Amino acid sequence: MSETSRHVDSDPLSAIDQCYEQGWAADGLPVVPPERSRVENMMANTADDAESIVCRHPTTGMFCTVQAAAVNAVMAGCLPEYFPVVLAALRAADKTPYNFHGSAASTGGSTPVLVVSGPVVERIGMNSAGNVFGPGNRANATLGRTLRLIIMNVFKMIPGISDQSTQGFPGKYSMCIAERADRNPWEPLHIEQGYDDKTSTVTVFAGAGFCNIENHGGSTPEAILECVADAMANLGAITLGQSIVVLSPEHAQIVSSSGWSKDDVRKFLFEHARRTVVAMKRVGKYVPGEHKRQGNKDMHRGLDGSDILVTVAGGDAGGHSAFIPSWSRARASIMQTMPIDISVSK
Repeated sequence: MSETSRHVDSDPLSAIDQCYEQGWAADGLPVVPPERSRVENMMANTADDAESIVCRHPTTGMFCTVQAAAVNAVMAGCLPEYFPVVLAALRAADKTPYNFHGSAASTGGSTPVLVVSGPVVERIGMNSAGNVFGPGNRANATLGRTLRLIIMNVFKMIPGISDQSTQGFPGKYSMCIAERADRNPWEPLHIEQGYDDKTSTVTVFAGAGFCNIENHGGSTPEAILECVADAMANLGAITLGQSIVVLSPEHAQIVSSSGWSKDDVRKFLFEHARRTVVAMKRVGKYVPGEHKRQGNKDMHRGLDGSDILVTVAGGDAGGHSAFIPSWSRARASIMQTMPIDISVSK
């Protein structure tokens, strides 16, 4: 991306058109022209050298440097203070179990789902409340979009060519949320993942399109979680892959008020998110080599409760939660978490 430092036309609209012509607006939406000073301001929020490699594509050998990440963060519309989150997310995706190539190239059409937890949420003004998966917040929208632009611009995962997604979904433009600390009745993710209360984290999950789970009338943990488990076990989605469950504050309150821990939630969901082997075979989704480890009676989503990440986000009122399935038929990608280094953030 060294061309980005060249002079761009002083007319902003003309500069945007030049970005289209260069192929940098790879997701089809207008981008912020990556003028040199903007890129330098972005990189000022890390102690890493501009040419340091933060993520590699194991199949092609391509790699993303700090500078390339900064260029794409500028184009996506990020503010400089968001950049440490970008770098942490890339380093998470660089871990082998995430399966960077498979998740970006498969017909499953996944997107990097970013879940940010900790003090950085408030520090950079992320949305963890109403419309958390939707539009309206610059940090959420541009952080997710940066990962997509890097996947396309740096790693050349182009739809219809190297990205073989059958249908895709809108989350492939951007899918980034923040955990809601003030309405979370359990330990926040960054604490659960072994970090202290001053450290923020980002979890990256290769996710497919999510399912809205509506329950306005349930008043017990079982009533709410049965709905979640049923969504997780629908024949169109059930695999051995991992899951993210985002409970709304209303649903989280109902579940936790009866004394249920997050571990109780995961155990219940794993136990109830299942289908019979007969049903799996009937629709052609039973794969002996993958499924034999769970026996011959029922197939569960994932291998055990630890395969389900549970978090809380969304508006104060409303009986809507979400389930995000993995992209693959098997355990082809494992979510990864990295701490966010804000030590030099301005």
